[in-house]
Amino acid sequence: MPTLILLMILGAAVVSYWSAGRAAAERAEALGREACRRAGVQWLDQSVHATGLRLCRHDNGWLGLERSFRFDYSIDGEDRHAGRLVLRGDKLIAFSGPVSPPPTQLH
Repeated sequence: MPTLILLMILGAAVVSYWSAGRAAAERAEALGREACRRAGVQWLDQSVHATGLRLCRHDNGWLGLERSFRFDYSIDGEDRHAGRLVLRGDKLIAFSGPVSPPPTQLH
């Protein structure tokens, strides 16, 4: 009986970890797509790729996970550039990739 309880706890932990990872990937994808849309560049491959995972301390002092993701975009359809973003929980803490063009001044 104790073995079954331990297996159920382990299974719940695995499902929780997987679910949090999927939620983070979906959030990263939404952020990357929005950045590409605002910058007027093409989002490539329709996905993000997890590149890193590490333990970190959140602002509230609790330990949590920091996940890094990579995505690709193209400025003119012929080139390929890599963007990167880092999420701590669901909070974006680092981003490198396409930026919105500065607003033009009307004369």
